[in-house]
Amino acid sequence: MRPEAGQPFNQPPGDALDAQERTEPALQYLAQAQTQASALPGALRMEPRLVETVAIIGAGTMGAGIAICAIDAGLKVILLEQNNAAMERGRERVSGHYQGRVVKGKLSSEAAAAGLALLSHSTDWTLLGHADLVIEAVFEELAVKQDVFRQIDAHARVDAVLATNTSYLDVDAIANATQRPQDVVGLHFFSPANVMKLLEVVSGSKTSPQVLATGMAFGKMLRKTPVLCGNAFGFIGNRIYNAYRKQCEFMLEDGAWPEDVDQALEAFGFAMGPFAVADLSGLDIAWRMRRASAATRDPRERYVGVLDALCEMGRLGRKSGSGYYSYFDGKKSQATDATARQCIEAASRQRGIVRTTLEPAAMQRRALLAMLNEAALLLAESVAQRASDIDVVLVQGYGFPRSQGGPVFWARQQDRQALEHDLRHLAASSGYGFTVADLTQLLTA
Repeated sequence: MRPEAGQPFNQPPGDALDAQERTEPALQYLAQAQTQASALPGALRMEPRLVETVAIIGAGTMGAGIAICAIDAGLKVILLEQNNAAMERGRERVSGHYQGRVVKGKLSSEAAAAGLALLSHSTDWTLLGHADLVIEAVFEELAVKQDVFRQIDAHARVDAVLATNTSYLDVDAIANATQRPQDVVGLHFFSPANVMKLLEVVSGSKTSPQVLATGMAFGKMLRKTPVLCGNAFGFIGNRIYNAYRKQCEFMLEDGAWPEDVDQALEAFGFAMGPFAVADLSGLDIAWRMRRASAATRDPRERYVGVLDALCEMGRLGRKSGSGYYSYFDGKKSQATDATARQCIEAASRQRGIVRTTLEPAAMQRRALLAMLNEAALLLAESVAQRASDIDVVLVQGYGFPRSQGGPVFWARQQDRQALEHDLRHLAASSGYGFTVADLTQLLTA
């Protein structure tokens, strides 16, 4: 029998400590965790390859952001696009960034000119031969990336490092499109790339230790926090965020509205709740990923189709004027409208759920437990090197409140028996496919 949603989760998700007493240890822990995350394991402590020139394929928002990072680090940048129009838009994105900083008084015109002098742009693939590091930043579709890497393989130098900026695709499937998979590494930047400090450095099964060392060194060169990851769907951050988002969608079916969930998570300390984030990012991004994986989805797993229904109606988020929320003159509505609520109520009816009001503490705890459980699974699978790396990724890349230290730090402040009890209940309410993790390694490593 399916447990009633939220019943055991109403205890506060934090402990009884004063906020300041809890924040100071969390910040100290994060500072140490960040230092550890950037440290190379013994097997990778070798001289990285020299990187002075970086070629970036794809001059969209992400590619332009990566270019800005490299220019700010004093590197030469070749921005490559498939046609002149796309190339010109990319050039304008980069130059517009520096011009904007000059206008705001944050950069001298001389410094901006010096930075832009490091940038060249072209549609000529043979220029890849000049690059020490080639970064692919094109559309997040495996076949597209594989085709790009075949062309990279034909033009890049034999000693160049080849990197994919994929956020969740299989790095090995991309690397195997080349004759040199040992030179391929994942460099997962976070958007906007020139602002976010996190860089997931993803090892494929054949990536050489020197190439991994180069990826980590490159991250430091860009003044980012590089975190080494194994090659698994979503790596560290997106895999945990996916479990978190999925649990929040379950709450919609169980009785919450998007604003209820968002407000509960924002009260915990997140800058934005998951549904506001989804609208801001664009619902079509997740929708495209869902459709790509539909053929392999087990029909026994609990699947919430609300996002799909919204997208089918053209509600793609903020950019289309509506998603989970409605937007008027760029401002988000305080509550969901009748159309969004009808989609949610239809999902509840389809699953045979009698909608029940969920308390904020219950919603917070369910979301945190979902993160914690996925973190424990990742650590057991060696996708993350150490438990503290997970906290660094979630805080720096996904808005987990610094004052809470990350999901692992948060869990270590909780009663373990209560965590394990609630995880079992979460598994029962989540249905088929939810694997309850052993917390031992996560809580003691």
